[in-house]
Amino acid sequence: MAKRFANDNVRTFASRVTEESSLIGIEPSAILSFRDEYPALVDRSLKSDAATLANHVYTVEEFLYNEVQKGKIVSTMFTGKPRNIKLHGHCHQKALSDLNQVAWLLSLPSGYTVEIIPSGCCGMAGSFGYETEHYEVSMQIGELVLFPTIRATSDSDIIAASGTSCRHQIKDGVDRDAQHPISILFDALIKGRA
Repeated sequence: MAKRFANDNVRTFASRVTEESSLIGIEPSAILSFRDEYPALVDRSLKSDAATLANHVYTVEEFLYNEVQKGKIVSTMFTGKPRNIKLHGHCHQKALSDLNQVAWLLSLPSGYTVEIIPSGCCGMAGSFGYETEHYEVSMQIGELVLFPTIRATSDSDIIAASGTSCRHQIKDGVDRDAQHPISILFDALIKGRA
């Protein structure tokens, strides 16, 4: 089934995605599969297209980081109000992207201070943590570093997590709402300057 979906996605996007028209995604596991799994998974006849496509696929944070580097987004577009952010990295993002870029991007508003939580997997791993037989293990994994770190943060601190599963795990494990980094940046925009 995964191979069929990969083949369909490569056929759909190969002719549409180019250097000038990238494929950008907000969910790390979904978008990064184009770079990691798809080139190896697709039919032999699609391997070249999958490899080319993989070169033009970005997480939304990677895309915005590049836009900042080009000068298209500047810190003066954002509030200077001080905020502390605790950032949990999605496993795919830590393995296939650069969590430091996400932290740097979140610190673009001049008053924002970002700390990367030194956690491993949140314990959810897609739907793993929702499965009855894995629930306890999922919570134990969250308790290793992520949950205690979040419990020790101030209620005024922002919790950031790119992964949908990660945000659900944080809500279920410590009853805190984590936000996608893009939501945090959107809320920090000074209206009329962007």
